[in-house]
Amino acid sequence: QVQLVESGGGLVQAGGSLRLSCAASGSIFSINGMGWYRQAPGKQRELVAGITSGGSTNYADSVKGRFTISRDNAKNTVYLQMNNLKPEDTAVYYCNVDVSNGSVGVRYWGKGTLVTVSS
Repeated sequence: QVQLVESGGGLVQAGGSLRLSCAASGSIFSINGMGWYRQAPGKQRELVAGITSGGSTNYADSVKGRFTISRDNAKNTVYLQMNNLKPEDTAVYYCNVDVSNGSVGVRYWGKGTLVTVSS
């Protein structure tokens, strides 16, 4: 089994910054893709940013130029640096990790961390 522990959410004023972290532990042979999703009240969960095992990244158009995803493979951790936050970034942020046990990959979700941006 794999556990994901997220941290770094909180309340911040518009224009501020936060850094989210998500550490994976447990039965891990290797980690493929890692990513962050978010879900605002009354809306569907959406991809915010993703990063492959090789370091290639992709971002939602709404966060390009403001958010940066990175990973530390030695620590099985993915980060999301969020700058110039806007009230519309308010949501519960979830990390998602594709873990391989050596034969198959399984995607795991974190429990979510709340980010609230006040205007």
